[in-house]
Amino acid sequence: MLPFVSPCLAEADLMRRILSPTDFANWLTDFLPHLLTEDTANWLQPVQTNKPNDYLQSHFRGLNLSRAWMLEAIISQLPDNDSRLDTLRSVTVLHRQCGLLYVASDHYSSSHWLGTFVVYLVTARGLDRDRNLTWTGLNN
Repeated sequence: MLPFVSPCLAEADLMRRILSPTDFANWLTDFLPHLLTEDTANWLQPVQTNKPNDYLQSHFRGLNLSRAWMLEAIISQLPDNDSRLDTLRSVTVLHRQCGLLYVASDHYSSSHWLGTFVVYLVTARGLDRDRNLTWTGLNN
């Protein structure tokens, strides 16, 4: 079975809901210690798909969308001066763009379910809209 939700990002999204910004930032450092020491330009690249009607590839489009909404959630809980914010924002924008490419497809493989993931992403449900990428113009 192909994934359409990232377990690690889902765990981080859960933890940001229960920890203070400072505690969450510390937890995230322990959870993803190499986030800033790895080649950040290649960190967590979106999955590229090239067959809009392929049922298997539709899972990867969902993965890109779920990563984007969970990354936005992670960003929303980090302190304003966190050094990981720029990397996380860049990665989020890439996932958003790749995930949205085939949402309006005429083919059933994506159109019957990806819309729910888009709703989570664009409504920013549960997030402070001032910190969310969706509302700061970075979604272009």
